[in-house]
Amino acid sequence: MHTKEQRVALVTGASRGIGRAIALRLARDGYALAVNYAGNRAAADEVVATIAATGGRALAVQADIADPDQVAALFATIRETWGRLDVVANSAGVMALAPIADGRLADFDRIVATNLRGAYLVLGHAARAIADGGRIIALSTSVIGTALPGYGAYIAAKAGVEGLVRVLAKEVRGRGVTVNAIAPGPVATELFLDGKTEEQIARHVAATPLERLGTPEDIAGTVAFLAGPDGGWVNGQVLRANGGLV
Repeated sequence: MHTKEQRVALVTGASRGIGRAIALRLARDGYALAVNYAGNRAAADEVVATIAATGGRALAVQADIADPDQVAALFATIRETWGRLDVVANSAGVMALAPIADGRLADFDRIVATNLRGAYLVLGHAARAIADGGRIIALSTSVIGTALPGYGAYIAAKAGVEGLVRVLAKEVRGRGVTVNAIAPGPVATELFLDGKTEEQIARHVAATPLERLGTPEDIAGTVAFLAGPDGGWVNGQVLRANGGLV
């Protein structure tokens, strides 16, 4: 497919976990991929190589999404490379668990900087850069509903993301652009598993009617739905891909 005719997708946080799975799935669906990463260049290069090995086109682009200058440069690189942008999936995120009463302000600030400020920056640039008929997808979390202890800062940031999505869906009116969020349940990624005991993981599994952790591919498939033609009437929504977790 000629580059100018190929649809282009940006996935932030695409070097590992859910972001990596989203990038690989969208590449399989025919998109050229901007594989964003914050610091792990080797992992991002591996994603690019995997896409290239199956005949796809991809480029690793470094940017800390909490930094406005780096986000601007990220979108400029996409514009200069492909001249278009059709899908943005904002998957980059960080997590640190602690009771609110602990007052761990440094962790709170880091979580909000990436998960909320970063989403605000990426969604804002996406709204300006996305082609008519494009799709903007943010990652939230189903723990907003379960309100588990220790997740206060993470929930606060992701709840903000859901608010941004609902507003932006109305602000891009008239261009055929959809803006949605996906709220995964427990997914077996490094981000989720880090620091959890086997007993804690088993409790998460038991809480889900499907009695398993999600996989990154489960979430990537949901992104593919929203990015594809069958998701065109879904707009301003939060889709809870969580195996039935309440």
